[in-house]
Amino acid sequence: MKTANLSSLAVGYPSHVIGQSLILQADCFEWLSRVPENSIHAIITDPPYGVKEYEFDQLQKRANGNGGTWRIPPSFDGHMRSPLPRFTALNQKERESLRHFFVEWARLAVKALRPGGHVFIASNAFISHLTFSALVEGGLEFRGEIIRLVRTLRGGDRPKNAEKEFPQVSSMPRGCYEPWGLFRKPLPKGMTVADCLREFQTGGLRRLPNGNPFCDVIFSERTPGQERKIANHPSLKPQSLLRQLVYVALPLGEGIIVDPFMGSGSTVAAAEAQGLSCIGIERYREYFEMSTRAIPALAALDVSPWAQHPWGRQVRLFDEMLRSPIDPIGEHLAQARSSDAGRNGAAAGRRAPRKTPVGLF
Repeated sequence: MKTANLSSLAVGYPSHVIGQSLILQADCFEWLSRVPENSIHAIITDPPYGVKEYEFDQLQKRANGNGGTWRIPPSFDGHMRSPLPRFTALNQKERESLRHFFVEWARLAVKALRPGGHVFIASNAFISHLTFSALVEGGLEFRGEIIRLVRTLRGGDRPKNAEKEFPQVSSMPRGCYEPWGLFRKPLPKGMTVADCLREFQTGGLRRLPNGNPFCDVIFSERTPGQERKIANHPSLKPQSLLRQLVYVALPLGEGIIVDPFMGSGSTVAAAEAQGLSCIGIERYREYFEMSTRAIPALAALDVSPWAQHPWGRQVRLFDEMLRSPIDPIGEHLAQARSSDAGRNGAAAGRRAPRKTPVGLF
């Protein structure tokens, strides 16, 4: 995508060109309402989940260490934990505000997206059901979830102020995944994915470099320290994750990706690293100015999005499961039926369970 074409989508907002991409200081609601209809190909973003945690007063409290909506956790094994938004602190009025926020945002996104354009949107286990249902209400088509498997420091704590009384109890599970909603602007009536690809360059997802389909489970990592040193943003996602998402978001490897809640520019940097065009929208001047420095530095990092994660054995087992011609669930059920039949003395219990191919690849 030529930079000149991207610049026409600045629609009068302060902007800065970085490589093949463009960043704007603007409110994304205003920007989405002003860009031409059917002008962007995909959206990849990590929005303010609870909406209020990114208001100016809450960010100031976080910076001062006073908390507010942000929980300031104690040190852990000698390391300071990053502040976390108190998603569980949202009351009913705030939840309704969140629903309204994402319904209106989805309506604007549907207008700006080309038919068949995908939306990848980060969420969390507490409120993903609220966020995702609001996006559907706003006109997007739900296409599933991408599960980012990542060991976090969220959850797993003993009951507050009763840790010694109930040492064997956790108030909630330790968080080990992050759900990303996958949505699509509906295809015009009667149009197939192939038709959409020909006319709008959208409708599907790009296959991996090795020819396999993109999977909806990604073994990931917490954002590395070298990336946090470059971009000090509270919700910075790792390049190893984002470079995968920007790659698959454009099925033909061409078009415009948009991050409406750009932050410090990690999505734009991932697109730059993959030779793709991205528009980043950020309303806070501090983060906008940070992104002008962070994007080139993040994009220049030697990060392979397809490298095997150090979880080692778990990754290998998962990969083997996907490549196996055996249906692991069907095999398990067959073994269970065989075991039950054996206990009842049935002849079927003495036969080995059948192995059912599922043709995953």
